[in-house]
Amino acid sequence: VQLQASGGGLVQDGGSLRLSCAASGRTFSIYGMDSYAMGWFRQASGKEREFVAAISRRGDDIDYARSVKGRFTISRDNAENTVYLQMNSVKPQDAAVYYCAARHTPYDGTYVDTSSYEYWGQGTQVTVSS
Repeated sequence: VQLQASGGGLVQDGGSLRLSCAASGRTFSIYGMDSYAMGWFRQASGKEREFVAAISRRGDDIDYARSVKGRFTISRDNAENTVYLQMNSVKPQDAAVYYCAARHTPYDGTYVDTSSYEYWGQGTQVTVSS
C-alpha cells in the first residue's frame, strides 16, 4: 500500500490550500478504497504528530480536531482512490508536515489515534506566511 500526499506549499495567513492523498498498491486494488478508513495528521517542528481529520470507509462518519473544525474539510473519492483535506482560513499554527494515513477495517467508523493506522504517506509540507 502506498499513500502519496501532495498539495502542500506556501499559503498566506487566512488563505486556502487543498491537500490530496492518492492511494495505490496491490492491497488497495484487491480490497478497494472503501475498505479503508482514512485520516490526516500533522507534525510541526519539535512537536508530536497530531490528529487533524478522519473519514470512515464510505465517508459517512467524519471527525475533526477541535483546532481545525469549521475551517478544514476532509472528503474522499473512492472511485479515484483519493482523500482530500480542504484547508480554509489557514492560521500560522497550521504550519506543519501533513500526513495521510489508512487503516484496513470492516467497520464504518473513524480513527483519531496514530496507532490505529497501518499505512502512512510521506508527508507534504504546509508553510503559512503571516
